[in-house]
Amino acid sequence: MLPKLIKVESNDDYSLNCLFDDGSYRLFDVSPYLERGDFGELKDLQIFRTAHVFMGTVQWCNELDIAPETLFLESKVLAL
Repeated sequence: MLPKLIKVESNDDYSLNCLFDDGSYRLFDVSPYLERGDFGELKDLQIFRTAHVFMGTVQWCNELDIAPETLFLESKVLAL
């Protein structure tokens, strides 16, 4: 079972700082997704900055989300 997201902070470079319930702190790059369908809405930084934790993953005000396994498995470990 993969860890759940417990805290997220958006960055102006379209990345997310993610803290998971296993204590890991990871960086997820959203920029590759910005050309995929509805994710293009996230190019608007006002929308991108609405990232929040929802059911163990990240969601934005427009109800877009990233699959929790993608968020964890495709992110890079950050040092605290």
